Amino acid sequence: MVTVRHSISELPDELISQIAAGEVVERPASVVRELLDNALDAGATDITLRLSAGGTRLIAIEDNGYGIPAAELPLALRRHATSKIRNLADLESVRTMGFRGEALASIASVSELSITSRTDQDAHAHRLDARSGELQAAARAVGTTIEVRELFFSTPARRKFLKTDATELAHCVDAVRRHALVRADVTFSIWHEGKLSHQWRSLPDSTPEAALDKRIQEVLGPEFHQQSKTLQLQAGPIKLVGRVGLPEVARTRTDLQHLYVNGRYVRDRLIAHAIRAAYEDVLHGQRQPSYILYIHIPPELVDVNVHPAKTEVRFRDGRALHQAIQHAVSDVLAAPRAHNIQQPSAASEWGISSLSPNTSTHAATSSLAPITAHRTASSVPEATKLSQPPTAAYTPPRITPQQSRLALHTAQSLYQPLHTLPTTDSPSPVVTQAATHAPASTEWPLGRAIGQIAGIYILAENQQGLIVVDMHAAHERILYEKLKQAHAQQSVTAGLARQNLLIPATFSATETEIATAQEHAEQLQLWGLEISPMGPTSLAVRSQPAALSHTAPIELARSVLAELTQWGHSRVVERTHEEWLATMA
Repeated sequence: MVTVRHSISELPDELISQIAAGEVVERPASVVRELLDNALDAGATDITLRLSAGGTRLIAIEDNGYGIPAAELPLALRRHATSKIRNLADLESVRTMGFRGEALASIASVSELSITSRTDQDAHAHRLDARSGELQAAARAVGTTIEVRELFFSTPARRKFLKTDATELAHCVDAVRRHALVRADVTFSIWHEGKLSHQWRSLPDSTPEAALDKRIQEVLGPEFHQQSKTLQLQAGPIKLVGRVGLPEVARTRTDLQHLYVNGRYVRDRLIAHAIRAAYEDVLHGQRQPSYILYIHIPPELVDVNVHPAKTEVRFRDGRALHQAIQHAVSDVLAAPRAHNIQQPSAASEWGISSLSPNTSTHAATSSLAPITAHRTASSVPEATKLSQPPTAAYTPPRITPQQSRLALHTAQSLYQPLHTLPTTDSPSPVVTQAATHAPASTEWPLGRAIGQIAGIYILAENQQGLIVVDMHAAHERILYEKLKQAHAQQSVTAGLARQNLLIPATFSATETEIATAQEHAEQLQLWGLEISPMGPTSLAVRSQPAALSHTAPIELARSVLAELTQWGHSRVVERTHEEWLATMA
């Protein structure tokens, strides 16, 4: 290919603004986020968002802040013009939500934007049209109204990448919800097509802590509040406040993970790793914890000027913050499960740290490593060791008859027949009789099953030692193989064989889940899932893959919808069928 050298020249201002807009404005929700930041920086206590066509036709934000003087309105639309910072010292200790001075200029370059504002010293408001530059008198109370119409009208290629109106609306609602979670002193209202969609009222009479706690209940729901514990920590200049979900209610999705640094919603791998490390011993596989964490740190110890979208930050002492968060979350998680901690018993002498259901094990993953006993069977009788009852400090988990039958079925699929396993619907936490009459077999890679522990684990032996297998992970593998077999028997166009539910399984869904189900309805049909809206806030699962007929349809639907939301249609096409079948399993 022949290249031709062009002379170096300056880009026109309009093109510069559109390039900057590509970093700041990704979709209507990006505009909502930037305008909300400006409204909060202006001291607003009442913010109203009005949308049309999911924000593609109209985004209007009204606030009761201190407004913009008429003489400064034209300057507000210029690139790198801001009232937030003045010098390098201000940039290194940002205390406001916005500071770059790019948002309004970037939005104006890809839309039809107008600003109407009034200060408490003005007799009336003034309206500025960004396209024509015309400034004229207007009527409104003290505060500012910014209208953004026909987003991406000047860049039609960008507009083609937008999703359906329902999907874009869901993202806009999420943007407001994230701000509402951190500012309980502000009233947020969302109107779509002239109808009130969401509203969170401020709680001025409550203490800041009580108001924030109630706002969390309103936004994230009472279920999260009941299934989480309060976190509070003061470590030097760092203050941590929030709530962390119990391990028992971990999810397959990351939609209930909210992190704020000095009031700013961020995504940070360092902090996510610290929280995940705190859950490491109590979460199974790819289960995701739920939490909302507010980090208050001196502004000079954190750099927020990392990305134009302002969702990434850097910490001056990341290691200290990592340790503080990990220890704080670990301490909170230790309290609710303290009664389940088993005192040292005979099991620990065999090289198994714990036989309780909270034990984290990876024995049933792709590489099944045996756990070799530290003592030989001749020194301590095997049956004696396994038959000792748990100590008083251990509370056996409640195992339902259905879970017991599932565990036994899974065990029999992986091992030799378990002649000594109980066949009743109320299994004992630890099987007390070892199968000593059957010699160890070399034909079974995982050896011979000795017993079932709490209906959750299988204890087996082979020539190398003992193996503890998580039957939940093993059962996932069985389901995966069934799905692969079912997929191989069906054509790509026909999809997986499905089983219709006699009574549809309904569940409360977010705007994002509803929009995703509608947008990817055809793809879901190929996977044997029929998910349709039952109302403005609920979905119904009407069919599921026949190979997964015994699984919970709601959990399956939510997991698949979360994958579609996270990766989008393009990633769906790229991923192999095996990956998606593994996700469903």
